[in-house]
Amino acid sequence: MNSRGFPVDDLALREYLDFACKAVEIAAGAILPHFRSQVSAQDKGGALGYDPVTIADEAAERVIRDEIRRVYPDDGILGEEQGRLAGTSGRTWIIDPIDGTKAFVTGQLHWGILLALNDGQRPVLGVMHQPYVGETFVGSRLGSELRRGSTRQALRCRPCGRIEDAVVCTAQPDYLIGPGERAAFDAIAARARLARYGGDCYLFALLAAGLVDLVIESGLQPYDIQPMIPIVEAAGGLVTTWRGGNANEGGQVVAAGDERLHRAALEML
Repeated sequence: MNSRGFPVDDLALREYLDFACKAVEIAAGAILPHFRSQVSAQDKGGALGYDPVTIADEAAERVIRDEIRRVYPDDGILGEEQGRLAGTSGRTWIIDPIDGTKAFVTGQLHWGILLALNDGQRPVLGVMHQPYVGETFVGSRLGSELRRGSTRQALRCRPCGRIEDAVVCTAQPDYLIGPGERAAFDAIAARARLARYGGDCYLFALLAAGLVDLVIESGLQPYDIQPMIPIVEAAGGLVTTWRGGNANEGGQVVAAGDERLHRAALEML
């Protein structure tokens, strides 16, 4: 990895953002016919138990990869279902075709199509698209916003300096299987004003929207978190590992809308 990345100027970044939004909308066309259709799923298995993948996941990733190869053939690709394709530009697209497949196969709404562009050092843009409800969360150094049709709503994390005042979330407490992880989360949840479970990628989007304050996860992959990092950071939030390090590779991840709350969470984690 280049220590300084392969910079993307503002003009190119806008073009990349437009492309990313169009790519996830095209992928939506491969997904929606299967939503709430009792689609069959295969179990990929793993340490966290049942891990479904459907033909919708696979078809959506193919569509996005095809678009990237057509428009940006020199860029690399890393996708959940089809792995890594090396590029020559130094930049890599990160794809999670359906983040929240368990919600998808049970007809629930907390799933999204995730796409990020990494410049060789960090994700410089991220998009989360939920086509059934028509929401697209977009983030980069140009800003963080929620798009719904022609409406654009700027996103901003809300101030919250104390765990006692915070709404804390995790996708599923049972995913916290590392040594001491569940106990650390439970200690924070016990002090928090409210603890909520479930939501996958939507948890980070709602943090950027100022509706929740703290998201604590473990066992994440790069494609789970990199698309959400620019959305949260451009809204004024922080995303790190539990030790305060770079969260690009996933693993133990904590996101907070307020630096004071982030520090307090790190002390307990």
